[in-house]
This record gives sequence, C-alpha cells and structure tokens, in this order.
Amino acid sequence: MFTDQIVIDILLRGALLSAMALCWLIFLVRIIGLRSFSKMASVDFVTTLAVGSLMAGASQATGWAGFLQSLIAMAALMAVQYAHARMRITSDRFESAVENEPRLLMRDGTVLHDALRDARVSPDDLAAKLRAANVLDPAQVRAVVLETTGDVSVLHGDRLDDRMLNGVRGAGRAGDALSL
Repeated sequence: MFTDQIVIDILLRGALLSAMALCWLIFLVRIIGLRSFSKMASVDFVTTLAVGSLMAGASQATGWAGFLQSLIAMAALMAVQYAHARMRITSDRFESAVENEPRLLMRDGTVLHDALRDARVSPDDLAAKLRAANVLDPAQVRAVVLETTGDVSVLHGDRLDDRMLNGVRGAGRAGDALSL
C-alpha cells in the first residue's frame, strides 16, 4: 500500500491509516455534533459501537478501497444517526416506533416486581445499582428508572418532581409494589 517492504508497510499502515481515520472521525463529529457519541437513545449506543469497529477496520485496511469503504461507512452511520435524532424530535409517532420507553423499577422506596420481571432485572441487580448510587436507605429512593440506553437512573432525596418521570412507563401506577 505504501511500500514494498512488508514491515515498513505494516508500520506505516497502522500509524498513518489510524491517524487518518481518527482525523476523519473528528471531522464528522464536528459536523454532526457531540451527540454523535452520546447514549441518549439506543441507536446512539449502537452507532458508537459500530464506528469503533469501523475505525479498527480502517486502521487495518490492506488497500485504499477497504480504507475508504470504512470512512464512507462511518459517515453513513453518523448521517443515519443524525436523521434518526431529527425524526425523533419532529415525530412522536416515529419516536414511539423506534425507541423503547424508560421503565420505572422502583417508586418511593417500593420495588415494582412486575416491572423488574418484564425488564429482566433481578432484585440483586437493582440492589447493586442502588449501592452504586450511594443509597443508604431504600426508603429514601424516590424512583429508579431503567433508561432506553440500558442505564439505570436512581433518584433519591426528600422529594421528586413528577416531571422527572415524564415518558416513563409505569410512573403513574403502584402496581404490585413491595418494599425492598
């Protein structure tokens, strides 16, 4: 690709192609914005993983065609991600069709066991997330939400503004609640 000497060519490909692919990625992020690597929606997470894989492919390319194909694929994925984000903003119907709803797993110190079962989250997993959020007393937990990205948000304190649970499935019902 760069020279006939195999060792030098491998070194040059590894260094130069990686640097060129990284510069391309920085350029794309500057155009599309910082949301490119956010985890606001599941498509954002998948795009981040796929772009990482394409970066690896670009840095290991053995020819210009493979390298350029990786760069074009990065741009295409980020363009789809951008279009997806724009459509979610402009169309509630599109958003509900392509995105999961965040799910309430716990409310006011009470575990929602049906929600845990539906989300395939064990009580031990929930307890681990509470510990990670420095919860000392489950009674102080106002809400635990399994977000669309798979992250778990633990809201604790003296009170909870109901607006924090807008769009969260199960936020309006106590269901089969049991204390932790």
